[in-house]
Amino acid sequence: MNMKPNEVQSFINQIFSQVIPETMQQLMDQNLNNMTTPQAQASPNNPPQPNSLQNNTNAEVFETHSLVYVRIPVTNTDLMDDIRVFHTTNQCIIEGLPEKGKKHVITLPALIRKKGSTAKYKNGTLEIRLIKNSDDQLSEIDVTEE
Repeated sequence: MNMKPNEVQSFINQIFSQVIPETMQQLMDQNLNNMTTPQAQASPNNPPQPNSLQNNTNAEVFETHSLVYVRIPVTNTDLMDDIRVFHTTNQCIIEGLPEKGKKHVITLPALIRKKGSTAKYKNGTLEIRLIKNSDDQLSEIDVTEE
C-alpha cells in the first residue's frame, strides 16, 4: 500500500489522538513542527522557544535525585491570595496564574508521591517542591513450561 506523506501524517495523528493524552499530543505536535519548519529552527536571531504549556507563566521545572521543583516568577503579589496549587502523580496544576480565574497545567518529568509536597513564595518566586515516588515494588511472575 503506497501512501502519500500527507496521508501518513494524518494516519499517525489519528492513531496518536486515540492513544496519547491531549497534553502529550500538543508537545509532540510542537516538536514535530519545530523539526519540519525551517524558520522554527534556533538561530542567533530566532532563539528556541520555551514549552508552550509553560510559556504563560515562565515556569522552570527541574529535578534532583529525590525531588521535582517547579519555580514560577510572580511579580503581582496581589495574586498570591488567590493562587491554589494541586498535583497528580505526573502534573502540577496552578489555579490563579497567570491571572485570576485561569488554570495552568505543567507536566512533570517524574512520578510524584501523593503526600509531602510543599509550596513557598519568597522573593517574587513561587517554588513548588514535589517528592518523587520511588516506589519500585517488583512482583515476580512465575514462568511455566508447557
